[in-house]
Amino acid sequence: MAGLSPDLQTPCLVVDEAKMTANLDRMASRIAGLGVGFRPHLKTAKSVEIARRMLPDTGGPATVSTLREAEVFAAAGVQDILYAVGITPAKLGRVQALRARGCDLAVILDSVEQAQAVVAAGAGPIPALIEIDCDGKRAGLAPDAAEIIDIGRILQEGGAELRGVMTHAGGSYDVSGHEAHAAFAERERQAVVTAADRLRAAGLPCPVVSVGSTPTALAARDLSGVTELRAGVYVFFDLVMAGIGVCAVDEIALSVATTVIGHRPDRGWTLVDAGWMALSRDRGTAGQAIDQGYGLVADATGRVIPDLIVTGANQEHGILALRPGSTATLPDLPVGTVLRILPNHACATAAQFDAYHVIPADTGAAPAIWPRFGGW
Repeated sequence: MAGLSPDLQTPCLVVDEAKMTANLDRMASRIAGLGVGFRPHLKTAKSVEIARRMLPDTGGPATVSTLREAEVFAAAGVQDILYAVGITPAKLGRVQALRARGCDLAVILDSVEQAQAVVAAGAGPIPALIEIDCDGKRAGLAPDAAEIIDIGRILQEGGAELRGVMTHAGGSYDVSGHEAHAAFAERERQAVVTAADRLRAAGLPCPVVSVGSTPTALAARDLSGVTELRAGVYVFFDLVMAGIGVCAVDEIALSVATTVIGHRPDRGWTLVDAGWMALSRDRGTAGQAIDQGYGLVADATGRVIPDLIVTGANQEHGILALRPGSTATLPDLPVGTVLRILPNHACATAAQFDAYHVIPADTGAAPAIWPRFGGW
């Protein structure tokens, strides 16, 4: 089964090492051409084995989305980490504990209240970046917000460390094509550079100017004024990324192996043992030009089966059928046939599992299993 164990227990998470390596190489080439630092986001992989392949150096820098990620990766030797979700006071003890163990862990914030909590935490200065809103998509302050200066002064004068500004162009997922993503990358750049210039004009430090999303990272033309770039889902890609033109379907390195367990000829269904507990409920392609249902179906070698998608998902049952309007012939897939489902959203699908079953890049190598973790 294309490098997979013949006694594979499904559903399970599969990573194609050769495709993953090609994706890593593609991003590394882009970063080199842009002339900025790279701080890979490890939230998608949540795997020490994969992190070691993503990071520029074993010690970092890295980005995480949970303190659990920070703790696991710090224990594995990553010592330069940005926790890129707005900090809450109750988490500052864990931040301080990690810093006391030698991890240079920085937090992000976008309010006076958070800044005051960071200052009040004591036990050594906590580095913080101010989150900037570049697209109205989620958290952050407008680049011209007066609060940016207020927060900077609270941090700097209160004994914390104002490390800089950061933003994330989540809105880039809502547009399609290289030109649109390049325009978003410039919008992202202008937002943080404007905020950084304002801090410096107010006499405040701003050594780090951080941007990042996979679509903008791969489309940016000029990152003047930016010091580092962050991206994460590029390690695997997914159907959402393919749907907005960031990658090709055959570059997706992640899939869920599943087995045919039955048929409903009267409905044109093939039933498999991967439901939403394996695939997730993510329907990220529903609003795109091509709706991939709960995932696109491929054979055991990873070859996509034309127009066959997961049209329905119960807890442990997946329903495969031809996409609406298709004139293709429903393939003959006997009970016991192993298939692979390409995910809509790699982060959501991977989160359902505690290990990766690896198809080795070396075709002569034995299949491997890489642990994966979760939690907050």
